[in-house]
Amino acid sequence: MVTIRLARHGKKSKPFYHIVATDSRSARNGRFLEKLGHFDPNHKPSQYVIKADRVQHWFGLGAQLSTQVAKLVKVENIELKRVVTKK
Repeated sequence: MVTIRLARHGKKSKPFYHIVATDSRSARNGRFLEKLGHFDPNHKPSQYVIKADRVQHWFGLGAQLSTQVAKLVKVENIELKRVVTKK
């Protein structure tokens, strides 16, 4: 199963996160399928960039959003829709 979640980078007590599409079984900072943006909570207000078209692509294929990524997507007002496949 594909998950869209945060991968932590940066120094101790200065986190920086990449938003990535990854296999749910891989480690938090392990192998990923694609980088979809970044999130920097060190600034006030927090800075983030999300590639909305790529998030929609992975979500349409069945990817699950982590809680924090779902909050960022909601703040960005990105409409996510599942792709219906006919057999």
